[in-house]
Amino acid sequence: MEIGKTLKYLRNIKGITQEQLSIELSIPRSNLGRYETDYSQPDYDTLVKFAKFFDVTTDCLLGLEDEYGNKIQ
Repeated sequence: MEIGKTLKYLRNIKGITQEQLSIELSIPRSNLGRYETDYSQPDYDTLVKFAKFFDVTTDCLLGLEDEYGNKIQ
């Protein structure tokens, strides 16, 4: 799963809009839209913000494991 699909999935599970997430994490909404469509990739600091907010690992965001910590083959 690409980072964008994972971000959108986690955001939808939490029931928040891109605008709400962008305000919460202090990142431009336009950047969040680009991340969710895989048009661009978040930098390390932003990736960590996402992981902390969604309470998942960066490996989950990178598609190396699921949101429960199980490795993806």
